[in-house]
Amino acid sequence: MITEKIAEKTVDRESQQKLYVQMEEIIRERIVTGEWPSGSQIPTEDDLCRMYDVSKATVRMAIAELVRSSYLRKHQGRGTFVSQCLPNHGITMKTLLTEDMFGEGVVARKELLMRGPKAPTEEIKTHLGAAGEVYYILCKRMVNGEPAYLEESFIPLEVMPDIDQADVCQTPLYELVQERATKKIQKVVQMIELGEMSEDAASILKNEKGSSMLLLHRLFVGHGGRALAYTRLMGSGTKYKLQTELVQIG
Repeated sequence: MITEKIAEKTVDRESQQKLYVQMEEIIRERIVTGEWPSGSQIPTEDDLCRMYDVSKATVRMAIAELVRSSYLRKHQGRGTFVSQCLPNHGITMKTLLTEDMFGEGVVARKELLMRGPKAPTEEIKTHLGAAGEVYYILCKRMVNGEPAYLEESFIPLEVMPDIDQADVCQTPLYELVQERATKKIQKVVQMIELGEMSEDAASILKNEKGSSMLLLHRLFVGHGGRALAYTRLMGSGTKYKLQTELVQIG
């Protein structure tokens, strides 16, 4: 593992750029320059917090973004490592869905409501292009103690046969698929729409049935066009700022 040392570059607390974005750039720079070579284990979250005098939440958000963009990979029980094959030069898209949806300084946590195999509905069969059994995950995101949105995920069991052993609530779906699926993600198709809240969703989110609801759909697609997972976020609040960034890689 890369040993801890005093950081030469640190975060700028006077900058308007969020701390986790600065941390992401610092870590990416160390990877791209070869200071943290491919295959090496990066410092632990606690070490990074000490090195850069930031919170664990800031470090975790930075690492999560670098995992999504394939600079880092996480091994459960072992740590976080620099990817053997770094991303190609080009453009990548990131969508932020936590404090950028609800404002800065929020306290957010995710609760698992349901998980397990189930038969897909016709709608889910259409999204996934398969009729076999899927693994269903239902989580609730709480923001400042209030229910903010629901997240439903559907994964074909043949794509991820060992999913029952995974931490499906706290691990981002992108990361979960990249680490455990039989194929890697090639692209993510995203769609946003307004809809009406169902009775079940209204009950969980403490809202009225039929009230307006923000729906964000994501389809994770592997090589050859195979659908690897489908997820949808159902938001109940009135305060949303969905931020999408186009980022130059390399």
